[in-house]
Amino acid sequence: MASIGCATMSIGDIPILSMMKQRLHWLTERQQVLAQNVANANTPGYMARDLKELDFGAMVDASGTKLTPVATSAAHIGSPVPSAGEGLSLGQARGGELIKKADFETTPSGNSVTLEDEMVKVAQTQMDYDTVTSLYSKSLGLIKLAISGNS
Repeated sequence: MASIGCATMSIGDIPILSMMKQRLHWLTERQQVLAQNVANANTPGYMARDLKELDFGAMVDASGTKLTPVATSAAHIGSPVPSAGEGLSLGQARGGELIKKADFETTPSGNSVTLEDEMVKVAQTQMDYDTVTSLYSKSLGLIKLAISGNS
């Protein structure tokens, strides 16, 4: 715990670290679900499962004060300025749309596990886990550096 004046703050109270911990827990649970899918690849009637993606926007909203992006140039990607003629006002960010496609096939036995799709999901989950772990470690290193005062 770090003391600031008479107030103390736990490292777990830092919103970005809390969000990274949530993401790590979600990735761990997803890996378990995907492993169950692979293990049941030949089980008749087994339906492949996956976890609902974490809503990062909701996590940011729950963490407290948020900053609103503001477009100041027509060159900003995904953030048109009023002169762009798209009916959006200054500062309204526009992003891509998620298109959901069916990512499995059902066999005659009723099993919907496709091993290739599951392996891709497992690999992506592992890469995401490695990335978040690295970010978490680097963040803790920066906090230690700031506390120690060494440069």
